[in-house]
Amino acid sequence: MNIKSDPSYTIPGITLLTLLFLSLPSITSCSNDQFYVEPAEEQNQEYEVIFNNVNSEEHDFRVVRILDNLNYPWAVSWLPDGRLLITERPGQLILVDGDQKHTLQGVPEIRAQGQGGLLDVVVHPEYETNGWIYFTYSSPDGDNTSTTLARAQLDELELTNLQLLYIQKPSQNPGRHYGSRIAFPGDGTVLFTIGERGLKQPAQDLNDPAGSTIRLNEDGSIPSDNPFVGHDDALPEIYSYGHRNAQGMAIHSETGAIWQHEHGPRGGDALNIIQPGANYGWPDATYGKNYGIATPIGIEQHEDPNITNPVTYWVPTSIAPSGMAFYYGEHFPKWQGNLFIGALAEQHLRRLVLEGEEVVHQEVLLDRDIGRVRDVRVGPDGYIYVLTDHSNGALYRIEAL
Repeated sequence: MNIKSDPSYTIPGITLLTLLFLSLPSITSCSNDQFYVEPAEEQNQEYEVIFNNVNSEEHDFRVVRILDNLNYPWAVSWLPDGRLLITERPGQLILVDGDQKHTLQGVPEIRAQGQGGLLDVVVHPEYETNGWIYFTYSSPDGDNTSTTLARAQLDELELTNLQLLYIQKPSQNPGRHYGSRIAFPGDGTVLFTIGERGLKQPAQDLNDPAGSTIRLNEDGSIPSDNPFVGHDDALPEIYSYGHRNAQGMAIHSETGAIWQHEHGPRGGDALNIIQPGANYGWPDATYGKNYGIATPIGIEQHEDPNITNPVTYWVPTSIAPSGMAFYYGEHFPKWQGNLFIGALAEQHLRRLVLEGEEVVHQEVLLDRDIGRVRDVRVGPDGYIYVLTDHSNGALYRIEAL
């Protein structure tokens, strides 16, 4: 199928990179959206060291660049054999295999305009059994676009058996606020987010999927225990609503809780724990202000008992959060259970220390050192990986010293 993309985008040149994984031990799946393995005993690969000794509160680390010349990369996910899948927002799905970088064929028709394009990608936790790769993108509908969830299987360098699991209806014209993060909670369902497309009020309309968290069975059908099943005035696929634009989601591996963050306007970025059927307030209740004039948009969330309050929020300005991962690897023992969030506007990696469901401390790492952080993942080697959101974006790895 042909890919439609903004003509201002260009496909980057192919560059060589050294072998990402010399060997991988047996991989096990978990309830989150990634594969995890025991960390390798030794990293023998040679990559460009960007920062050799970064001091932080708990651990010193270095930053190496694994891959560069990526065209607005949005997400990264690992296949069980160590190969990487990386989405580029203009519409390319990249397979990194050793020192080769391939653009996969068979990607569905994508309209890459504004903030839209090819967005999240997550390899199914039981990939070795079912072979499914899930991804989100903005699909065309006349002059409009829709956040769409699809899955496909990989046959050499081509996506096959493509299945469109969900297409946002009604489609909308503003090319922004697509949401699009995917997570597997481990109960046979898949979660993904849809932003309110810059239109505000659809987030409070239960007959419109914009501004919500969608919960489906992994084949795209509706789970019978979704909170609005059987309600005539609500879509049965909606799991939570009142969201502006959620672009980070991770499952807590110990509690199973769904953690999710979303963009506010001017301030009001929020970190939430998602509850079935809960209303998170936007645009009627928010800690954010109107752009430019900084006037209130609605009441604050704590003022309405029917609104679910965030775990924490950021004011007076926005960090613009994107990507999120809990850390449970072995390389950083003092970071166990910490939550890592990327920041686009503030251009850093943020570490959150949790006590239960409370944020008790935050630390800013790599403050404006590598640019806009779009995605954060923990790799199968137990290191933290970040993607940067630029026309010459890169994949970085944070390594313990």
